[in-house]
Amino acid sequence: MNIRLLILSCIVVSLTWFIPCYAQNQQQPATLRSVLLHELRTGHNQAEWFAPISAAVDGLSAEQARWQPPAGAHSAGQLTYHLLFWNRRALEKFQGKPESKFSGNNDETFTNFDDKQWADVVKQLDQVMTDLEKLVESADEQKLASIAPTIANICTHNAYHVGQIVYVRKLQGSWNPEKGVK
Repeated sequence: MNIRLLILSCIVVSLTWFIPCYAQNQQQPATLRSVLLHELRTGHNQAEWFAPISAAVDGLSAEQARWQPPAGAHSAGQLTYHLLFWNRRALEKFQGKPESKFSGNNDETFTNFDDKQWADVVKQLDQVMTDLEKLVESADEQKLASIAPTIANICTHNAYHVGQIVYVRKLQGSWNPEKGVK
């Protein structure tokens, strides 16, 4: 089975459960667009079931972003840079722009982090997430259907790494539990 067809099938099956549950809490029935926007926004800057990217990096200094836990785990800065790299690359592809250079070595998407650019990395990631939301808002139905599997994967990927950022911050002692994860 084609991997895209498999992913799309998984999304459709998930949506048959999720949309009715989501729609119960909404004024209007949920759509593919509304579900994708909800997932992008709650992963970006709207706290709901888990901490979004904005909360995970909020108040983190460049020095704290550089700190690596024992045993060689990634720093919060490396994880944030990794999210910026992959989210930007997907956005560029959706927009028909040349994708960011990539050697194929995923380690580079972590290790190319430079703490001197921490504030800029956070700002760029926020802008990329905003641009992804705008893309989903404005996409016609055909474009929306074609990008939906990737958007769903982006949301899952972001949630996974945001959880890691929160965990690193907890280990470091720089996490504020009032931000949603006690």
